Amino acid sequence: MSVGRLAARAVIGGLFIGHGTQKLFGWFGGPGRAGTEGMMESLQLRPAKVHATLAGVTETAGGAMLVAGLGTPLAAAGLTGVMTTAITKVHLPNGPWAANGGWEYNAVLIAALAALVETGPGALSLDHYLDRERKGSLWALTAVAAGVGAAFATMAAGQAGAPAPELQAVAPLAAEGDAAGDPSTVGA
Repeated sequence: MSVGRLAARAVIGGLFIGHGTQKLFGWFGGPGRAGTEGMMESLQLRPAKVHATLAGVTETAGGAMLVAGLGTPLAAAGLTGVMTTAITKVHLPNGPWAANGGWEYNAVLIAALAALVETGPGALSLDHYLDRERKGSLWALTAVAAGVGAAFATMAAGQAGAPAPELQAVAPLAAEGDAAGDPSTVGA
């Protein structure tokens, strides 16, 4: 079954690497850092630059660790945290179904990560090779709990931050639009 676990790690981890590099570098049609910072600001995760970098690095490094089967519980905890934030800040109001922008895909990824921790990354992993394989129900529950806890702590800290200065400067100008509140007429 190590081949199946390797395949799961490669697909899931590889896709997380892709998502992370979309955020960090704009690869694979992603928004890059500026776009990710704007998204984080719109989600009230401040400072947006820190949250954008944290999300991109966590997805990229966590995905790479998962592919390699290195520090599998730690990788799963980090990736669970990112998915929990995505569910809470983006997908939850849309219900469960991905077709409606819901959270089902994120939940499946969290479940798959928990399963990989519970069963272990397998013989074809660095954890196994280094004789540092941590697996079992307690490790899986701990990884999920740590990821969810970190997500909620990060979201709470992010909502307490002030809006980015460049966005604070733009907001008063938008309020000076025409009498109907149309900001497109500012400066016209």
